[in-house]
Amino acid sequence: MQKITLIGCALAFCAPLHANEAPLAGTLGKIAGAQSITLGYRDASVPFSYVGDHSGQPMGYSVDLAAKVVERVRNKLDMPKLKVKYNLVTSQTRIPLVQNGTVDLECGSTGVTAERQKQVAFSYGFIYVKGQLLTARDSGIQGFADLRGKNVVTTAGTTNERYLKNYNAENTMGMAVISAKDHGEAFQMLETGRAQAFYMDDALLYGERAKARDPHKWVVVGEEQSREIYSCMLRKDDPQFLALVNDTLGELYRSGEIHGIYQRWFEQPIPPKGLNLEFPMTRELKALIAAPTSEPVQ
Repeated sequence: MQKITLIGCALAFCAPLHANEAPLAGTLGKIAGAQSITLGYRDASVPFSYVGDHSGQPMGYSVDLAAKVVERVRNKLDMPKLKVKYNLVTSQTRIPLVQNGTVDLECGSTGVTAERQKQVAFSYGFIYVKGQLLTARDSGIQGFADLRGKNVVTTAGTTNERYLKNYNAENTMGMAVISAKDHGEAFQMLETGRAQAFYMDDALLYGERAKARDPHKWVVVGEEQSREIYSCMLRKDDPQFLALVNDTLGELYRSGEIHGIYQRWFEQPIPPKGLNLEFPMTRELKALIAAPTSEPVQ
């Protein structure tokens, strides 16, 4: 009988369980065994996940939400000293690093799509975004029809990049589509005149606009070309961990705590230089909070 107990404890990594709870498996079992959780982060996705000071530590709206998940993991596993590790990801590496177990949870600026759902699992959405253009106020660009023959930058490895290239080909626009390594580089190309417009999700565009020397020189314009929700990513076929992540977000939504977190990052000055996105919560996000989902926008 003692041998059976020891084997069971080893399989469950000896983490404490409450009565009637299933043994730990998947990501929670991995975390319990390692006594650490690895969070993926982006270093230039203002205000979701970015490195904003000399500490080198990630910060942002998505980072705060991931921290809430870590709190719940600590409580569930009764591991107050659970170590948190951070692993840098990019648009190209974020999904593979979740799939292969390097990263346990990635809360950044990843949109939910049917294609991505075949590779990873997604939590409830935490923001609703629309694909638009950032351009100089005096550029004369008001929408996609004005992009003919222009240099337009976007970020490599994103759904926006794919959409822009398809739009350019299907409509014979003659655009020079530039794929930057990250959002910061894309905006730098816009600021220095190497591109006349930057196509990306509106919330990210407002983040880059806030970094400019004169934010009000830049405007977000154009008809919405795409709509997505951003969610946290985790490995597929892991219902135990997915339920924990969704329970964490659901509680933030029901309690209203999410509103304070959102206001901190989108409506108030944020590090490193008191940037202010001036981006109030949209009606679409309010609806998402009222009825959480992890499904792609139709």
